[in-house]
Amino acid sequence: MTFLRRVIMPSRSRKFGRYPEARRAIQASIALLVLLLLVLPSRAFAANPDLETVLTASRQRIEKLDYRVTGRLTRLEANDKRTTYKFAAKAHWFPDGLRLLCEISGPGSQKTTLLLHMTASGHVTIEALLPGEKAASVLPFERWNDSLVGTDFSYEDMVEGQFFWKSQELLPPEKYGERDCFVLKSMPGSQDRTYYDSVTSWIDRKILFPVHAMKTLRGTKQQKEFIYYGLKQVSGVWSATQVQAKLLGKSGSSILVIEGGTAKANLTRKDFDISPSNAQAEKAK
Repeated sequence: MTFLRRVIMPSRSRKFGRYPEARRAIQASIALLVLLLLVLPSRAFAANPDLETVLTASRQRIEKLDYRVTGRLTRLEANDKRTTYKFAAKAHWFPDGLRLLCEISGPGSQKTTLLLHMTASGHVTIEALLPGEKAASVLPFERWNDSLVGTDFSYEDMVEGQFFWKSQELLPPEKYGERDCFVLKSMPGSQDRTYYDSVTSWIDRKILFPVHAMKTLRGTKQQKEFIYYGLKQVSGVWSATQVQAKLLGKSGSSILVIEGGTAKANLTRKDFDISPSNAQAEKAK
């Protein structure tokens, strides 16, 4: 603004010093010009109503989670060999964010326990109690992309953190199979800890639930595909009964199958205590 005043209207100009009305008119014009420069960009980047709809629905779905489920997690090899694990999980959104506890056991008696915490800003921490260990500890970020019990799912894949990333873009709509979908591309900001450069989600326009996702691994062009099957609504909550994960270009895939559970579990913080003493107490029940 100071620069504009110096160039367009010198303060000691004799010409305009004699005509204060003209000087005030020019000042008003400059003020209007600056105001337009400030307002127009914000209008150009105004939120897309469809983008707001998709993000709000996706975030609210996660912020209403309160479930217990049981099922199985299977690694399918190209030669049809199968390795199956028992899977149990529970999740609840508390005032400080989502807590998700997963227990994966077998073959044999080995068990992996994960406690994931995600805040409303998308910040994720992971604690793990791995086979052979006596107590849980924070899983270092360097291990978030490790294979979970030898499957195509990684530790990070257990939560849908991408919907809380700062950068969200709605791509042209597409069909996925017979479903009309919004296509949402989520990209992490500098504050988001993730091994993915982007996640593209195909979200059914009617139920606003993802049916397909492609995740691009950070620093590479390698992609991981997720397909959601058996979509159903229980107590007003949509969920998938099966999720398949596959690293494109590599043989085999993995599938998570939910066989039972409840969508309204009324969980409390005590349900997410993974200390050895609480584990023994749960086992004794």
